[in-house]
Amino acid sequence: MNKVYATAAEALDGVLSDGMLIAAGGFGLSGIPELLLDAIRESGVKDLTFASNNAGVDDFGIGILLQTRQVKKMISSYVGENAEFMRQYLSGELELEFNPQGTLAERMRAGGAGIPGFYTKTGVGTVIAEGKDHKDFDGETYIMERGIFADLSIVKAWKADTTGNAIFRKTARNFNPPAAMCGKVCVMEVEEIVQPGELDPDNIHLPGIYVHRIIQGEHEKRIEQRTTRPRPAA
Repeated sequence: MNKVYATAAEALDGVLSDGMLIAAGGFGLSGIPELLLDAIRESGVKDLTFASNNAGVDDFGIGILLQTRQVKKMISSYVGENAEFMRQYLSGELELEFNPQGTLAERMRAGGAGIPGFYTKTGVGTVIAEGKDHKDFDGETYIMERGIFADLSIVKAWKADTTGNAIFRKTARNFNPPAAMCGKVCVMEVEEIVQPGELDPDNIHLPGIYVHRIIQGEHEKRIEQRTTRPRPAA
């Protein structure tokens, strides 16, 4: 089975539809599947729900889909750094389901493991717990969170072989492995594709069994916030 496609548009052909749930890797601008997000924008698909830590910035990442009004709901942890995200949410144009970051990661991982729900103490006594099942274990109250079963996963890796075994680079790993696991179809963009056997099996972060389609492309290395200080006089 050939998993390697020439372009992001080809890799997404036949898997996009209006109203679908997409799990996307990335944290801020680190490890975001930018090429696949561009292709989703160009496809014109709409009414999307994204499960992602955040929505990038106004002109990069999921933010470009907010600009074109292709996203109706975000399942996220952080909404800062994106003025359009905040504007749409506060005006009622965008539905938002807040999740603590650890809960969001575990919801994705649980979906990938076939676990429909789990109990956690995180969020008990807050708005996060409203409308959720509560249960006591050993005198402590927990709330039930549902696993995320996405229609599509889009992720970004550093290296992968042609079968989909992937390595993520440092903090760019972030939400990518659990996001990849929870999708019915996983499309992955990488900086470099190698042949099977070239990657050390002990270094694999994501087994190829989770990956269905792969593309390789040029990626833009943006810095979300650059803070500098004046160079001291010599």
